[in-house]
Amino acid sequence: MTAGALARRGFGDSARALRLLSEAGIAAGPDSAVVDALAQAPDPDRALLGLVRVLEAGNDPVELLEALDEDRDLRLRLCKVLGTSTALTDHLVRHPGDWRELRGADAARAPGSEELRLGLLHTVGADPHSPAPVAGTSDNRPVAELRHALRVAYRRRVLRLAGRDLIGAATLDRTAAELSDLAAALLEASLAVARAEHPEDAALCRLAVIGMGKCGGRELNYVSDVDVVFVAEPAEAEGGDPPDEQRAMRAATRLATAMMRIPSDTDAEGTLWEVDPALRPEGRSGPLVRPLSGHRAYYERWAKTWEFQALLKARPLAGDSALGRAYMDVITPMVWHSSARKDFVEDVQAMRRRVLDHIPAGRAERELKLGPGGLRDIEFSVQLLQLVHGRTDERLRSGNTLEALEALSQHGYVGRRDAAGLADAYRFLRRLEHLLQLERLRRTHLVPDPSDPDGPDQLRLLGRALGFTADPVRELTAARRRVSGEVRRLHEKLFYRPLLNAVARLPDEEKRLSPEQARDRMEALGFADPAGALRHLESLTSGLSRRAAIQRTLLPVMLGWFSDSPDPDAGLLGFRQVSEALGTTPWYLRLLRDDVRVAERMAWLLGTSRYVTELLLRAPEAVAMLADDADLARRGPGVLAAEAAAALRRHDTAEDAVAAVRALRRRELLRTAAADLLGAAPVQDVGTALTDIAAVTIDAALRAARSRVVAADGEELTRVCVVAMGRFGGGELTYASDADVMYVHDPLPGVDIAAATRQAMAVFRELARLLEMPAAEPPLQVDTDLRPEGRSGPLVRTLESYAAYYRRWSQVWESQALLRARPIAGDPGLREAFTDLIDPFRYPAGGIDSSSVLEIRKLKARMEAERLPRGADPTLHTKLGRGGLSDVEWVAQLIQLRHAHECPDLRTTGTLEALEAAVAHGFLGADDGDVLAEAWCLASRVRGMVMLVRGRGGDSLPHDLRVRAALAAGMGLDDAEEDADVQEGPAERLTQLYLNATRRARAVMERVFYDD
Repeated sequence: MTAGALARRGFGDSARALRLLSEAGIAAGPDSAVVDALAQAPDPDRALLGLVRVLEAGNDPVELLEALDEDRDLRLRLCKVLGTSTALTDHLVRHPGDWRELRGADAARAPGSEELRLGLLHTVGADPHSPAPVAGTSDNRPVAELRHALRVAYRRRVLRLAGRDLIGAATLDRTAAELSDLAAALLEASLAVARAEHPEDAALCRLAVIGMGKCGGRELNYVSDVDVVFVAEPAEAEGGDPPDEQRAMRAATRLATAMMRIPSDTDAEGTLWEVDPALRPEGRSGPLVRPLSGHRAYYERWAKTWEFQALLKARPLAGDSALGRAYMDVITPMVWHSSARKDFVEDVQAMRRRVLDHIPAGRAERELKLGPGGLRDIEFSVQLLQLVHGRTDERLRSGNTLEALEALSQHGYVGRRDAAGLADAYRFLRRLEHLLQLERLRRTHLVPDPSDPDGPDQLRLLGRALGFTADPVRELTAARRRVSGEVRRLHEKLFYRPLLNAVARLPDEEKRLSPEQARDRMEALGFADPAGALRHLESLTSGLSRRAAIQRTLLPVMLGWFSDSPDPDAGLLGFRQVSEALGTTPWYLRLLRDDVRVAERMAWLLGTSRYVTELLLRAPEAVAMLADDADLARRGPGVLAAEAAAALRRHDTAEDAVAAVRALRRRELLRTAAADLLGAAPVQDVGTALTDIAAVTIDAALRAARSRVVAADGEELTRVCVVAMGRFGGGELTYASDADVMYVHDPLPGVDIAAATRQAMAVFRELARLLEMPAAEPPLQVDTDLRPEGRSGPLVRTLESYAAYYRRWSQVWESQALLRARPIAGDPGLREAFTDLIDPFRYPAGGIDSSSVLEIRKLKARMEAERLPRGADPTLHTKLGRGGLSDVEWVAQLIQLRHAHECPDLRTTGTLEALEAAVAHGFLGADDGDVLAEAWCLASRVRGMVMLVRGRGGDSLPHDLRVRAALAAGMGLDDAEEDADVQEGPAERLTQLYLNATRRARAVMERVFYDD
């Protein structure tokens, strides 16, 4: 055979291969059976090199070559092993005679669990029929020798299994089960060695090893951590008192520790696998071993839902079998009733987030286990369905993923076709995972990176091992993408589509969920009113119309998104209402079907914000703005003013014109709220956007009001303008804010002041009426309480009247209020004149004097003592509470009153801009400025989120933890990475974040505000 012929057979370095074949004495003719077997290996070059190494290490290479020529099965098994696994090749080089493990009837036969147990116990010289086998009892070998012999025997069993697996003689199910049984046998033999090493401890206790995770479910990988839990009891004494429990637990702990070391230690055979007891009660911080009563007490009182989900796969592996059965009798009923716990949905959602959080950056697409469409998605889907329905149906209670999936399908909880698709995907991903791990017998779930130097060769090996021969890398990559996409699709179908079958009354060859089963599943999704949610589904999906058909396609996906939102019931109800409002509008359902981002955003907004839902119901066609990020961006005041002006021109009456402008405002409120909740707008942009649309609306309404009044009077008597005050003037409006304003007018030359004032009063009353008149659009409330003399003063003043008042009667608090005054509507000349008028009062030459500073401090103290609502928690009140908005704003305003006369960039109406200028000029330390700005932004965001979530305003963090959790979700705090050992919910995270920020801000305020 020539080098070219070898190249055509798949050898990469054909010249080297030809030389190695010759040196090893392997016939290389065109009909060579050994060369054929090598060529069928995933990596022919690696297989040939491995064979040469084994031949060189052995005492009788001729025997092996003759056996390869005579035994086809041996040829296939050995060449597949050598061409797949460097680690098993190294084992064969260390133990050259072990090639015989791949020969004969035993190599072709799958052993039972008891055969594996007996074999490994015999390896360490233990009596397998003893209730507590002790190693070395038959031959008195040293413990170190027993450990090594056990590890070598384990590797031989893995070699024999890999030989059957790689030629396709063992299914994935059987391979995983055998690996699990082999791990259990190794633990049993390791415990026997530990008893020999610690005979005194073995006499004091009974110890059972409970398998968790994949080993517990009999679906172990070639190399995977073996998760265990230890339970122990004092030994039964013969003729005397049993040892006390604490002493027995200490003895059991030493035994368990010694047992764990055997698989986990490293020697010439490498580390077999890690024994991981982290799933025990209290995790790594809890005792390694507990008595049965301790386990019962923990799971009855303290365990989280995820711990019961982990226990779903529990089974006794080794040690005292009676104690293992007793443990299962105690734990099993708790596992299958965990879905009835009140925190079930929250814990399940937290588990789903942790799965995503644990994927290292940049590795998601290569992750077989944790990545999207990976193994964890399949396992999570199956386990969640088991927990929901296994409470009442014992037929679903299997710890094995494929067995559980088959039971779910057989008993009508999952469609047969879907279950088969998911099972095929699971087998493909697990098979690929096994091949990855076999290469070096190391724990990994990461597909090779094609950009790495060895990446293409490794992918080629994997592809060939899976049977892809034309273009292994391309075919493998395509298959992985196809399987991952199918897993994601089936995850949605598995859990949600049967709900539609239960309510849509459609012909279906599959069994349906019963009404009770459907309600159970909706409750598990987080719906507080599952019966009501099912009625909504029925209304949306029943019938044979095109609209119902599209809804049946959308809702399996959207139900998952509703479930992830803070209020799934409100989200589904809102979706039904919007869908009914749009009726047969052709673009609506087409948009949701074709642009998944719109549907996902809509589900999140409807399930999070009553405010958004109410706005959307008033104009459901606005859902179209969710299609494009650019449509959610804040629009400038010039663009808004142009649209408002066009609306005024289109309508004949003031009422219709202002209604159109208010519709524009409603659309902008929805745009701003959506951007806020979707994380596309910082709090400063939210305040600016709300302020801009309020100013444009008032300006347009003022134009309409003025035109009507002047037309009625027959002539224009005065110039008018509107001055924004408070948060409105500062560009910091929230969703619940009124528009604080003052009204100014200036009679035209020669006009009677009284007549001019009457006309101005009529204009501003008409303005308020148009803004607040009953309509489908949300009203804009104007508040004039910040005018001179407050409610007892005239509603409208002339420019001269304002000048006279401020010169004669103005107090320091009014100068402080004027810091935020900003004319926003009306005559441009009058707006400029009013600004010129008030600047000397709010930016006094030389700054305010010490008596004014003292007065401001007294006012602040009085406000804290008198204006905080009765019963309000001062630590949680966003406006007047400690470290809240008022604290920050008064610090900034005092600096402005003292120094704005000398620093022009302090002459701003915005709080954050004032803080930034104060830091720039050294009136405030940079760290202090950051602390104040952080607290102000957080308090503003919380205040706005209260309105968004509840649909009504509020100044405090709500006492209801569910509402507080919804606020946290709206602010993105439920996406924060969680510490595995700290089960802190989003409500607690928000509370702690707020208290920490405001506590620091209060400390800064007390130091800066009262510092002379």
